[in-house]
Amino acid sequence: QVQLVESGGGLVQAGDSLKLSCAASSRTFSNYARAWFRRAAGKEREFVVAIMEGRTYYADSLKGRFTVSRDNAKSTMYLEIHSLKPDDTAVYYCAATPALYISGYGREEGYAYWGQGTQVTVSS
Repeated sequence: QVQLVESGGGLVQAGDSLKLSCAASSRTFSNYARAWFRRAAGKEREFVVAIMEGRTYYADSLKGRFTVSRDNAKSTMYLEIHSLKPDDTAVYYCAATPALYISGYGREEGYAYWGQGTQVTVSS
C-alpha cells in the first residue's frame, strides 16, 4: 500500500500561480507511473498530466499552463499551474500505479493509488 498526500491548494485569484505537491510514502514512487487528475463540482474526474519513464503526457487542452515535475529523492511529484482561471477550480488528485508504463494513462481506472485531493479555488 502506498499513501499519497496532496498539498498546496487554496483560494487564489484569476491569473495567479500555484504549485501543488504530492508526497508518497514509498521511495519506489519514482518507478511508478504517476499522474494528476482534477474534478470540478458536478463533473467527472479529468486527466491533467502523466509522467512515466521520464516522459510527460499532458491533456491537450491544458498544455502550456500546467507543468509536472518530480523530486525522486523526496518521493514527491509537483504540478505547477500558471495563469489560473475560474474554470480551474477543482479538487486536484495525484495518482500512481506500480508499473513503469501503462497505455491507459489518461483513465483513472489505470491507477491503483490515490490521494485525497487538494482544493484549488480560483476567483474572478
